[in-house]
Amino acid sequence: MNYINKNDLKINSTLFEFINKEAIPGLDIKSEDFWKNFGKVVHELAPINKSLIEKRETIQKKIDDWHKKDENKDFNKEKYINFLKSISYIVEKKEDFKINTSDVDKEISSIAGPQLVVPVDNARYALNAANARWGSLYDALYGTDVIPGEKGKGHNKERANKVISYVREFLDQVFPLNNGSWKEISKIQIEGSDLVLLIEEKKNYIKDKKQFVGFNGEKTKPHSILLKNNNLHIDIIIDPKNMIGKDDKANISDFIIESAISTIIDNEDSVAAVDGEDKVKCYRNWLGLMKGDLKTSMEKNGKKFVRKLNPDRNYIGKDGSKIQLHGRALLLNRNVGHLMTNPSIILKDESEIPEGIMDAFISTLCAMHDFKNKKNSRTKSFYIVKPKMHGPEEVAFTNILFEKVEDALGIKRFSIKVGIMDEERRTTINLKECIREVKDRIVFINTGFLDRTGDEMHTSFEIGPMIFKGEMKKSTWLNSYENWNVDIGLDCGFSGKAQIGKGMWAMPDKMKDMMDQKIGHPKSGANCAWVPSPTAATLHSMHYHKVSVFNEQEKIKSRKKAKLEDLLEIPKADRPNWSVEDINRELENNAQGILGYVVRWIDQGVGCSKVPDINNIGLMEDRATLRISSQHIANWLHHGICTKDQVMKVMKKMATIVDKQNEKDPAYFRSGRSGYTKMSDDFDNSIAFSAACDLVFKGRVQPSGYTEPLLHQKRLEKKSSA
Repeated sequence: MNYINKNDLKINSTLFEFINKEAIPGLDIKSEDFWKNFGKVVHELAPINKSLIEKRETIQKKIDDWHKKDENKDFNKEKYINFLKSISYIVEKKEDFKINTSDVDKEISSIAGPQLVVPVDNARYALNAANARWGSLYDALYGTDVIPGEKGKGHNKERANKVISYVREFLDQVFPLNNGSWKEISKIQIEGSDLVLLIEEKKNYIKDKKQFVGFNGEKTKPHSILLKNNNLHIDIIIDPKNMIGKDDKANISDFIIESAISTIIDNEDSVAAVDGEDKVKCYRNWLGLMKGDLKTSMEKNGKKFVRKLNPDRNYIGKDGSKIQLHGRALLLNRNVGHLMTNPSIILKDESEIPEGIMDAFISTLCAMHDFKNKKNSRTKSFYIVKPKMHGPEEVAFTNILFEKVEDALGIKRFSIKVGIMDEERRTTINLKECIREVKDRIVFINTGFLDRTGDEMHTSFEIGPMIFKGEMKKSTWLNSYENWNVDIGLDCGFSGKAQIGKGMWAMPDKMKDMMDQKIGHPKSGANCAWVPSPTAATLHSMHYHKVSVFNEQEKIKSRKKAKLEDLLEIPKADRPNWSVEDINRELENNAQGILGYVVRWIDQGVGCSKVPDINNIGLMEDRATLRISSQHIANWLHHGICTKDQVMKVMKKMATIVDKQNEKDPAYFRSGRSGYTKMSDDFDNSIAFSAACDLVFKGRVQPSGYTEPLLHQKRLEKKSSA
């Protein structure tokens, strides 16, 4: 790796060139000033960052030692809580407060809807996600299992009619007519400022006339009708020449529904970025999104085309005014957490730069281009989602970091907004105090069941074996955690100012199940929830039409609040008398997920993908799911539920199955790859298999149970061997 020496830093030459020749040009910043200020801040903050990581380990050791003591074997929750307070794991409560965040885009403050998460290192995925602000309801339903039956080849008219009927029934629920049904409409026109819907030549209207907001075309012959409900829009496309429109009584060819209101462009769990080359790829895509010029060439059905960012959408208001709506999702950037370092930059003490500090500087630098064109944020704000923070002290450090970045780059205080991912136990328990530390810049909190479960297991590792992974969703602590997050957010004044989010739907092919279950997220008071694809965003958006999140939040404010005692209910198995068959089945399920994900991470550098599970159901896997599975096996090993030989036997068995699942995966043949390399052909020399085993057998000693250190080490080993 080639380095450039600058301001007591050794900077990867590719990164240095990117900053100087791509990121800075067009901004009122000189390269010399950037590197001078950057070097000063990095060397000031890196030791603090390191001390915070060391404090995590100190606290964890105290908890481990407490559980090991004979007098604590009979667990007493009151005694446990007092202990956690004595080591400052639970911090002192202070007076109530409300957040003061200003200059927040409406996509954050007042629009409730789906939120996509997409890896930044894949330009095509990033563009698709940014453009997922609007989606075809007909396409989303026709192509998924929400509508029963097979699609078959070509156009299936019977299936299309089922889709049309489904959508019309949905419209009857959210845009009800004075009389009749949307299924009966034969013509649509506009008279004055009213939307007129003809049923058997009789005029009909939407019950709430305010829901009609605009159109395109002529009033007597519109080709587009814009409706609005719960701050979300639906564009009804009227086209008698279209294959669908010509057979429709009202010539309606599609319903384009506002879908992914916001998108998290991810540098963290869904990305495998281990060196300067990888990081520049990530930063370059983010820069393209912020400049608005990101493009990628694609081929579909034998045709080549260029994918770029969608323009805004223009309409005529019903009063004749001009309406312009965002054509793209509001983009947030998930930086990495405090733990990891990266060899992209070497400090004067020869240590690697804390990656989170580097991300904060460079992602903000790139975002400053948007401060000029305001194509993403209309308020000149930049939104950083910060993961894996442990407690208020680490959140306070993030606030200091952002202040230093703002000052170094010459931007207004609190231009950088922050989202706190509530996915570590010490943050959950002290969530209110975490929010207090960033009360002038916070815009987001969420729950992340997967990482949070991983930390739950690691924190209480020594108390005993954990329950089965599938039972976690029914555990007392989890229900309390989900409610606690919403309760705290509302208490701190988030409603109408900031997002309260819920976690990912992990089965992209199971859209019917998603439609049945995920309506629970807006009902829980969450004004955004994660989805795995643009199609899922389009479908999930229907839930936010059916449920007014802000009304739900008002109801929730008066409910009984979640209790700390329930939050600290440890998911330990009381009497683990499981059969060998049950144990092996759980081990195989965990091992399958670990190996299926890790082999792609190590061999391809893919940080998130749809991985077949033990039943060949595709699941969206990232490092969070890996953390759970590896910590679960490590915990059982530690407490003698299984043996090392038993686990190794399972790992080899499941590696063979994963190899079989992957052998024809086209992803392994793209970009000049020679194909899939089987782990089972040479277990002893397979870096991927070695990585998967280390995550399990060394899982007990990994910091907070995180998977990144081992993955990064093994990925660098793989890259160097190529």
